[in-house]
Formats: sequence, structure tokens, C-alpha cells
Amino acid sequence: MRKIRAVIRREFVERVRSKWFWVSAILGPLFFAAIIIIPLHFAAAGGTKAIVVVDGTTSGFGARVADSLARGKTFMIVARSAPRAGLLDSLTREVGLNRLDGLLILADRTVETGAAEYRAANVSSFRDIDELRGVLGRLAVNARLERAGVDPATVGRAQLRIDLRTKKISGSATTGESSAQSFWLAYVMSIVLFIVIAVYGVNVMSSVLEEKTTRIVEVLVSSLRPFELMLGKVVGVGAVSIFQFAIWGLGGRLVLSQRAALIGNVAPADVGQEAAFQLPPVPATTVAVFLGYFLGGFFLYSAMFAAVGAMSSSEQEARQAQQPVVFLLMIAYLSVFALANDPGSPYAVALSLVPFTSPIAMPVRWAAGSVSVSELVMSLALLGVGIGAVTWIAARIYRVGILMTGKRPNLRELIRWVRA
Repeated sequence: MRKIRAVIRREFVERVRSKWFWVSAILGPLFFAAIIIIPLHFAAAGGTKAIVVVDGTTSGFGARVADSLARGKTFMIVARSAPRAGLLDSLTREVGLNRLDGLLILADRTVETGAAEYRAANVSSFRDIDELRGVLGRLAVNARLERAGVDPATVGRAQLRIDLRTKKISGSATTGESSAQSFWLAYVMSIVLFIVIAVYGVNVMSSVLEEKTTRIVEVLVSSLRPFELMLGKVVGVGAVSIFQFAIWGLGGRLVLSQRAALIGNVAPADVGQEAAFQLPPVPATTVAVFLGYFLGGFFLYSAMFAAVGAMSSSEQEARQAQQPVVFLLMIAYLSVFALANDPGSPYAVALSLVPFTSPIAMPVRWAAGSVSVSELVMSLALLGVGIGAVTWIAARIYRVGILMTGKRPNLRELIRWVRA
């Protein structure tokens, strides 16, 4: 045990002393805040688009559309022109010369069939397209109602928008967590779990490969068993990741407490986005589930990465051999939307029970919906069995592989190492 503690202490101190550890630990929360806030600022600062309305209507519909768009902040109506020969070609050249942003083409069929056309250099802006669709749709409905002799104001009052508030039920209690907060909590948990397990698992592999290629491992195994060396590496790197988790947690809470000052005047597009920027209530049970599956997933995949490092003789070989391990981890990560959308589906339940996918799948299901205690216990039990089996296999591969160099072993040789 004393030798294992020495390896744990060496792995922990060596990484914590690195300046890059502190750079990533301190700048990590700022980086995640930046990738959320900066796009919002640029989306809100898209500017006003100068467009021309080509009005081919005979009922005054085009004039109402132009007036409605001019009252908004998205478009500036340069002119409203009736269609004539050569007009579209001339306006298209103006757009190509960046003297005009676009042109909106309307006709009488727009009211009847809803068909309109918008030509612009940039037609990928969701803000612009949503504004045009909203104005055209509202005014077209009003025009049809007027033709039918119905007062549009009366219909507008009858179509009052419902403010549906969502509250999550956890156990037998109702929480204040909204649907948007539940989704974003599950999504953030999946990102953090995937990144940390993958990054620190690769660190274990790199550490094993470095000692193997520099022949340091030959000195180490003369004083301690290979399993003790592998266990010390996995636990030491795990302690570093938990320490970084604590720093990220404090930094993330500080960033969220200053979200109003960081976001400034940028208003979320809807109520769901606004709720996403509020710190959701995170119960102690959710934190416990998150940490439990993080530790389980870390030990499971670190043992696999250690085996990959032991069987490889170069960095290139290790990168190729680690791909199947990363693919196993990505299965649950790429399924996060399906897990959050329907946490009780057979697919979600299966992913949360398989040891290779449960470290990400079960915390996402727990955050997005209600999971029974029996499912949680079964998932943890299967994860524990998986950790034991994978660690046993990885230890036998590690025992033989750390002292072998040259050609990477094939599957038959790996099986022989395990059975030896």
C-alpha cells in the first residue's frame, strides 16, 4: 500500500505543478462562458438589413408588409417598387455589389397561397428569416380574415398565447426546475463527463507510454508489481481530475453569478433560453449521482487507456489503438438528445445499464427525468462489475505489455496475454 501511495503522490504532484494544469483549471469556466456569450453578442449585433420590397400586390398588402418591417429593428426598407422589366436584375446587381442586402418579392398569390420570395446575399440568418415569416404570416392571415368579413382584432384576442410553465417532479416533490433548465443541466453534465473522462483517460495512456518508451518502467517494476503501478497511476490522475472539478465548480458558479454583467443588453430569444441562463436547482442527490458515475466511468476507461498505452510502442500506435475506446464513450455522448427527450425509452434504459455507456447515459437520464431507485442501483452494480472485469483484463495486458516493444500485438496475442 505504501508503494501505491507513492505512485499516487507522484502522479498528482507532477500534474498539479504543471503551469498548464492551472491555465486549464482557471480559464476553463471562462472558456465555456465565452463560447456561449460571444455568439449571443454577435447574433444580437447582426445589424439592420437594407432591403427593397418588390410589391406586386393590388390590395395594399405589400404596403402593410413594408410598414410593419420598417417599424422593427431587423430591416430598413430602402424602397417599395412595383415590378417592371429589368427591376429584379438591377436589384440583384446591387446586392452583388453590397449596396443592398436583399429584396422581398410579393404578389397577390402571397395572400392566397402564402408564397413569397426573399433574395439576399445571406439567407442563413435565423433572425432575419423568422422576422420575415412572422410578419408575412400575421398580415396574410389578417388579409384573409378581412376578406371573409371577420375582425382580425377579435381573432387576435381569441388566439391569446398560452404561457405554459413547466415544473419538474422529483420523487414526490415538485421542484422549480423548468424544462429548459432540465435539458441544459443534462447537456452540460454530458459534456463535462465526456471531456474529463476522455482527457484524463488519455493522460493515463500517455503516462504509461512515456515510461515504457523511456525504459523508466523497467526500473519501477523491479520494486513494485505492475498492478500496483497501474492502480497508482489511475488513482493519482483521478485525484487530479477531482481537484480540477472543484476549481471548475467554483469558477463556474462565479461566472453564473455575474451572468447579467457578462451578457449585458443581449436578450435571450425566448423564455426557454432565458431559463437556460438561470442557475437551476441542483439537489445533493444529483451531485452524488454525477460524482459516482464520473468516478466509475473514469476508473473503467482509465484501465482501458492504460492497457492501450501498455500494448503500444509509439504515440502513433497509441492514437490508433485508442479509437475503439473513444468510440464506446461517444455512443452515449452522441445520444444525449435522445436521452433527454425520452429518458424512459428502451434505448435510454439500455444505455444506462451497459457499463461502457452508463457513466454518461444515467446522469443525463437522472437530470432530464425521473429514474427509479432500482434502476439506479442496478446500473451502479453493473458498472461495478464492469470495472472489475475490465480492470482484471487490463491489468493482465498491462503486466505483459509494459515490458514489450516492437510490433503491436494482435487480438490473438492479447487473448494469450490475458490467459497467461
